[in-house]
Amino acid sequence: MAEIIFIILAVSIRVIANPLGNVFQKQLTQAGSHPFWVNFLTYLLLTLACCLSLPFIEIRTLNKGFWIYSILGGIFGAMGNGLLVKALHKGDLSILGPINSYKAIVALIFGVFLLGEIPNIWGIIGIGIIIYGSYMVLDTTEERFTPALLKNKEIQFRIGAMILTAIEAVFVKRVIISSSPTLAFYSWCAFGAIFSFIILVVFQIRIKENLQHLTRNTLYKLLFLGGCIATMQLSTNFVFERMDVSYALSLFQLSIIVSVFLGYRFFREKDIRKKIIGSAIMIVGSVMIILLKAN
Repeated sequence: MAEIIFIILAVSIRVIANPLGNVFQKQLTQAGSHPFWVNFLTYLLLTLACCLSLPFIEIRTLNKGFWIYSILGGIFGAMGNGLLVKALHKGDLSILGPINSYKAIVALIFGVFLLGEIPNIWGIIGIGIIIYGSYMVLDTTEERFTPALLKNKEIQFRIGAMILTAIEAVFVKRVIISSSPTLAFYSWCAFGAIFSFIILVVFQIRIKENLQHLTRNTLYKLLFLGGCIATMQLSTNFVFERMDVSYALSLFQLSIIVSVFLGYRFFREKDIRKKIIGSAIMIVGSVMIILLKAN
């Protein structure tokens, strides 16, 4: 019973922290900062915070698998989160959030081959319900739920981010298996900072130009963003330690209804009623997964 309560608490924290962090990411890019720059600063800020506890970390006992999967997770995480911020720059939060529901399927496929996690029939049905709910949400776009939707740049970026971060989740789980949720968080921050900086260099993002946008207001938002992302990733790691990746990612889709409300509250996004109904359907699928998983 205590284990279930702990999982529910961790999932609840993650469900709120993730979309709230998306709000700060969108606000920072709207203030003039490049999405890849925001992504790098977030990782860098968290890495500097982790350095404060570096003397208390024992890294000599960490095995080869820890470092390999940390590097792979850092690569996919830096690229995926970079694309996510780029999608949020112009896309609607209430649309881009629900698209993330497909991450569970991507993670399920990779989880089968890399982690040996085989879903039962009820897990698959739950994921199917989540997908059906996303149909209602995406049908509110100008292109509606048609192949034309894929021509939308923000949608393309979000789908790319979804696939990359789903793969990242599998590698994060392997890092947790090789160490602990806390050490996995440290490696996530450090390698994310390294590879997000490489992305800045590859795409020739002008650092001096972006530094001009770091006003007192944006610095406050960056600190709040760092707090949200740290909370999100730590709670994610603790859930990953206790659940299969595909099931955990399905539960995290509860955050989509929070994304819909925040999109309306901060950015006045439209079709709120239909998006809420679609999100509610997706939540039914998520609840089905956790109840049957617990049994």
